[in-house]
Amino acid sequence: MSDFLTFLGRLHPIVVHLPIGFLLLAVLLDLAAWRARFHYLRQAVPFVLFVGFLSAVVACLFGYLLSLTGDYDEVLLNRHKVSGIALAVGAGILLYIRIRINTFSPRIFSGLLIGMTALIIYSGHQGGNLTHGSDYLSLQTLHQEEREKPVSASAALLFEDVVHPILKQKCGQCHGPGKKKGELSLASHAELMEGGKSGPAVVPGKLAESELFRRITLDPAHKEFMPTDGKTPLTADETNLIAYWIAQTQAETAKSMEVLQANDTLLMQVASVLGLDKGPAGLPTLGNTNEYGHIPETLDIALVEALRNKGLNVRLNLQKPVVLDVTLPDHSGLKAEDFREELLRVGNHVVWLNLSDNNFKDEDLAFLKDLPNLEKLRLENNPLTDRIADYLENMPYLEALNLNATAVTAAGISKLRKNPKLERIYKEFLFGD
Repeated sequence: MSDFLTFLGRLHPIVVHLPIGFLLLAVLLDLAAWRARFHYLRQAVPFVLFVGFLSAVVACLFGYLLSLTGDYDEVLLNRHKVSGIALAVGAGILLYIRIRINTFSPRIFSGLLIGMTALIIYSGHQGGNLTHGSDYLSLQTLHQEEREKPVSASAALLFEDVVHPILKQKCGQCHGPGKKKGELSLASHAELMEGGKSGPAVVPGKLAESELFRRITLDPAHKEFMPTDGKTPLTADETNLIAYWIAQTQAETAKSMEVLQANDTLLMQVASVLGLDKGPAGLPTLGNTNEYGHIPETLDIALVEALRNKGLNVRLNLQKPVVLDVTLPDHSGLKAEDFREELLRVGNHVVWLNLSDNNFKDEDLAFLKDLPNLEKLRLENNPLTDRIADYLENMPYLEALNLNATAVTAAGISKLRKNPKLERIYKEFLFGD
């Protein structure tokens, strides 16, 4: 029963437009009727008022059910609730006057209708504040200055220019100044760090304990996946940058990518997110030209969960066909044999794989040759040698490979470059076109 009532509550944003339309129509009909040629329109006012009053009552009931979720700012909610109820009551009173009190002054009645218009505007404004935030339509909006877009990826401040805009765009509608779903607001860095009903949203340096990161990397079909309700999910680049911000910068602010000494892969991800035309060294950002016709369309979700249970983060980049982005957290303490079998079971679906900074040796990663559809592979900060090339040189779809901070030499790079598909190899400096 509670689920049904919640469903009815969610209809409020739809139903609430009915009383607005009908009550405003009643005002327009009444005002138009003051002209002799449109006098006949006054006869329609009682019926239009009745429909507006009835729909206002229904909207109030649905709004009350929606308010029970506890996801809204209490002050804004009370303003919207009181003004909405006052509007419904006012419409009912005007309807009664128009039908029952024949001696009531038509001019005063028209004045009351105009006053009702002001109440409609006020109540609608408060509803907009609940949905979009209290600063969505305010004088402050006219004067506030937008942050200028960074001229380059290296000049971007990771939180202010990249992470925070991502969160506001993808999650701000449910976690803003007006609506704080789960008591979490992403309006500012301070509010984000306060967390919500489920505890800390971000734990500096600890991805596994950061609820925000857990939610955005769940399967989209999971009930706790964010963003909810079919909204556009975060891209793999956006997710990776948030992970880097939490794990590597301790979730701090005012840190530029240059100060953080970000590698080329991160700079290209920042450039992609910010819509910059060029990546580091003036090179175009990586693109994906595959149509994924070689990847199976379906996958047993239990196999994905089994891999997650081993401690790896798995994200669905595409649902049909099922395309996976898999990341093993830095310094996980896991050995390759701990998760190899589970990874290979979903191997045909893995397109992006990150095994960086986990102390893997060449022989530990021999199984990579059995992941035929890899496009991007990160192996930096592992004690690898030229032997790793034996496992990667014949991969048919591998486009980008990061071998920074490994012992791979020019001989190994040369062997890898025999693969015509491999466009980018990162090894302290950038090889490629």
